[in-house]
Amino acid sequence: MPFINTKTNVTITPEKETALKTELGQAISVIRGKSESWLMLNFEDNCRLYFRGDGDTPCAFIEVKIYGAASPEEYDELTGKITGIVSSELNISPSRIYVKYEEVEYWGYNGHNF
Repeated sequence: MPFINTKTNVTITPEKETALKTELGQAISVIRGKSESWLMLNFEDNCRLYFRGDGDTPCAFIEVKIYGAASPEEYDELTGKITGIVSSELNISPSRIYVKYEEVEYWGYNGHNF
């Protein structure tokens, strides 16, 4: 039950969105027990994001929420993969990408909680 929310100040074309969806779907399997079959994604482009006082240079903020927990090593590996994917697909410098993780204790689906 992971959720990845991507916010960026650049335009995400439909082709780039498809590529991001596919690559993030593969990357999530770094976290034990997580797969694309349960992954939900959201893409917010053309946001008014400022990083280090600059709103003109491309940047991104990625939020990853998972049900349960993961190891520091899994998070580190996933950060590398997410940063590489976003950098490659959207031409954003890795030094202008933040990745935030949140572990969720309660997660509802289909009218019930896991």
